[in-house]
Amino acid sequence: MELSFESLETPALTKAQLADLLFDQIGLNKRESKDMIDAFFDLIAQSLVDGTDVKISSFGNFQIRTKAPRPGRNPRTGEAIPIEARRAVTFHASHKLKEQIQGVSNPKVDN
Repeated sequence: MELSFESLETPALTKAQLADLLFDQIGLNKRESKDMIDAFFDLIAQSLVDGTDVKISSFGNFQIRTKAPRPGRNPRTGEAIPIEARRAVTFHASHKLKEQIQGVSNPKVDN
């Protein structure tokens, strides 16, 4: 099944637009489309909160990375400020996604 994104008006793809695409191109009703998109992103978020990596075939991997505390500096005052340890989400694109991105010319650059 091929989804068409030609109707996107903004450069960012939103959850509402994804739900509209499910409604328009797959035939789910609007409520089901919204619920499916919300459930998908809730599942990903909860998995990451629980410390589980999320792997989406042919797209990429979302991983939680624990960053150690480190010294920082306030750029305005130059004052040293400690940066606390934290968890951060990283994304690594799959080889297939990277190939798709490299195979398509960038319309903003090709002017």
